[in-house]
Amino acid sequence: MTARVLVAGATGVIGRALVPLLRAHGHHVTALVREPSRAAGLDPDDLVVADALDAPAVRAAVASARPEVVVHQLSALRGSTAQGLEHTARLRTEGTAHLIAAAEAAGARRIVAQSIAFATAPHGGPVLTEDAPLHLDAPDPGWALTTRAIAELERRVLGAAALSGVVLRYGTLYGPGTLYHRGGAIGAAVARGRLPLPEPAAGVTSFLHVEDAARAALHAVEADEVRGVFNVADDDPAEAAVWLPEYARLLGAPPPRVVPAQLAERMLGWLTSHQLTAMRGAANDRIRRELDWKPATPSWRTRLAAD
Repeated sequence: MTARVLVAGATGVIGRALVPLLRAHGHHVTALVREPSRAAGLDPDDLVVADALDAPAVRAAVASARPEVVVHQLSALRGSTAQGLEHTARLRTEGTAHLIAAAEAAGARRIVAQSIAFATAPHGGPVLTEDAPLHLDAPDPGWALTTRAIAELERRVLGAAALSGVVLRYGTLYGPGTLYHRGGAIGAAVARGRLPLPEPAAGVTSFLHVEDAARAALHAVEADEVRGVFNVADDDPAEAAVWLPEYARLLGAPPPRVVPAQLAERMLGWLTSHQLTAMRGAANDRIRRELDWKPATPSWRTRLAAD
């Protein structure tokens, strides 16, 4: 059944893949954007403008769109800078609250929201389900802020009184516009031999192509009877000791040099070091079973360096 869908964050890497996908499936799509100039080439059915942190503006924009389903893809991440993390945390807390209030006032029935699968605490594993606790007590202030904002987003979405809520915990995104694209920050660092491999490199990353992320959002929009939290990741979680050397090989780059884990943290910062040494992967069994989704790209090995 087709629906009127509002996509907040439509100019982001997932939003740009999702808008045409929704339209191809017959949905009427309104893009909510903060800067209309960034919507060039997006081609939604309608465009509304609001800063997600401005509650009255969000309420007016959503009211004019009259959505049945709201898709929340808001973030402000351009790398892992402190400013980007802080702004994204506000979008996940204040912005989520504004979207939910506006959606309920406009008579929407459903909200689908972006979360992250790699915010779980590094205990157990190596691959965790949606029931694993979030890393709320992370030693890094920026990551603790991120995980607490994620927890609030999920609580608000699942607790919305008048909306059926779905939270999609995306794995580590790759593809056009991401850090892992050949022109992205991580792709460029690996290509130049500037991303070292800690010893041990036991952190597990669950990758996800942006096209598969968009397809998961489409499934969530169309599955009216389903609600809850879902990991969205490919079928090939990999330790850094596996994926980083293979990524370098695929890029035609030199093998990453091996450094002690303590030195890696000083060189790369806490978050990247955490990914390479301690992060856990994400199981995708629940979304396969309840949303009938599976990755069109089952393994990062085929496309990580291809886009």
